Amino acid sequence: MRIVSVVGTRPQLIKAAALLPAIRERHDEVFVDTGQHWDESMAGVFFAELGLPRPDHSLGVGGGSQAEQVARMLLALGPVLEAERPDAVLVYGDTNSTLAGALVAAKLGLPVAHVEAGLRSFDRRMPEEVNRVVADHLSAWLFAPTPAAVANLAAEGIERGVSLVGDVLQDLAARTAEAVRDPAVLVGIEALLRADAPGLRLEPGGYLLATVHRAANRDPVALRAWSDLLAAVARPDRPVLLPLHPGTAGALGDAGIVLATDVRVVAPVGYRTALALQLHSAAVLTDSGGVQREAAWLGVPCLILRDTTEWQEAVEASGGLMVVVGLDAERARAELARLAPPDLAQAIARDRASTLDLPPAGAVGRIVAALDAGRP
Repeated sequence: MRIVSVVGTRPQLIKAAALLPAIRERHDEVFVDTGQHWDESMAGVFFAELGLPRPDHSLGVGGGSQAEQVARMLLALGPVLEAERPDAVLVYGDTNSTLAGALVAAKLGLPVAHVEAGLRSFDRRMPEEVNRVVADHLSAWLFAPTPAAVANLAAEGIERGVSLVGDVLQDLAARTAEAVRDPAVLVGIEALLRADAPGLRLEPGGYLLATVHRAANRDPVALRAWSDLLAAVARPDRPVLLPLHPGTAGALGDAGIVLATDVRVVAPVGYRTALALQLHSAAVLTDSGGVQREAAWLGVPCLILRDTTEWQEAVEASGGLMVVVGLDAERARAELARLAPPDLAQAIARDRASTLDLPPAGAVGRIVAALDAGRP
């Protein structure tokens, strides 16, 4: 089978790193990068770190509004798919690249395979929700990561082509976790981050890790709310480490917002570094779906900086370790006091890392098997 894979963002590159090698063993794969994350720190570093091949087609579509970005992707992807004429177009997740890949493929009569099908936050104000719904309704193969995702698709009348496969990100995290379990990994990360955060000390349980990148959290009101939240939970002896997305950095600058002193801003980090920082942190604060799942697998307390999440099953299965706090600073402080009290956080973090046992989900094998079987 000839398969065109469409990616464009950091999370999609990570998912491709889990799945693409297995696909290339069995099929003729063409790798397309839209360039949605056009910043080298957001995307370029991942090709080398994750062993990804350079794309067969780099479209260089980045920046602009949501509509402008999707429009440029549609124009750029059309000639590529017409020339390649694949048997399937593989898209990941819920980004503008996902939407564009599914739309162009459908217009050309090419079957779509959607990794992470069926996820729903039930909040149509989120552009990601619109993207995932449209991609699902255009797909021939729908690779659902959870039983709830399968149920969501059934509720929308989609049953043909649906496979419960598990999470490809868990397969990659399982392969990587052993290499970051030793707290000594933090010494090398300190050196890596020294230029951005001089004097930063990273001890197990001695810092909080935050990531903020969603479009909803770049609104001026939201920017002020989450920056105040991070200021409320940061302390000199337990700073918040914030690898800052370039788009979020630009939005903060445009709004004239300066983050608190104890919020230590660094450039975006690679996948292994991010996984290590999560594992050894006192807790994670994030609006990222990928980081939510990684925190759940690693057993790290996670405060979700959104009002809803498409990973509600992970919240319910976390035993209280994952909490949707929105942008409520007082709620965040109270949950951190419960989940990661400063006098216990170091011991909790060390015990977590030493006992970590993360099995693969087996999603990669199930997806490849479904593609081997041909169109549903």
